[in-house]
Amino acid sequence: MKIDINETKFDKEILIEKIEENNKIIKYSFNTIMLLGAFSFLIVGISSYINYNLIPFLKADDIIFFPQGITMCLYGIAGTILSINQFKILLLKVGEGYNEFNKKNGNMTIFRKGTQDNSDIKITYALKDIEAIKIEIKTDLFNNKQNIFVCIKNKNDIPIIQYDNPIKINELEEKASEIASFLKVPVKGI
Repeated sequence: MKIDINETKFDKEILIEKIEENNKIIKYSFNTIMLLGAFSFLIVGISSYINYNLIPFLKADDIIFFPQGITMCLYGIAGTILSINQFKILLLKVGEGYNEFNKKNGNMTIFRKGTQDNSDIKITYALKDIEAIKIEIKTDLFNNKQNIFVCIKNKNDIPIIQYDNPIKINELEEKASEIASFLKVPVKGI
């Protein structure tokens, strides 16, 4: 799940970046259309099984239950399950959270919400273990990735910001340099 930054709280000792899902209205609209379409497939499949139109304008009289009706039922069930799962993800705000860099206690905390309370992700490292902030830009045919990572000593780089929609390179550099100047570490990449 790719998420954009919505808000940054900054003072001399603590830097907090809230990570929130963007384009929720579009995602709710798409999932609603998908749910209605899947439910329509399911109703037509059931109508072909009982040889009666449950919804008059869907005309299931000409559809033979085996194999078309069964196929429509399977597509309807699969689409309904997928759209309900997507609504669950949106309502529970899965993937949202915050990045906190706290000089008072000397820790960096990365928190992301999971599907259940025990599936939340919370990563904590000491600020003194942060070597650098790294920018990564990958451009493929249909997939552009712009990420900001925290480089930890003797550990893998941890992604802290992933931009869903491409932004200008100077804005990406500005965001990375803001974090790096707060932590007093260099910026790698680009």
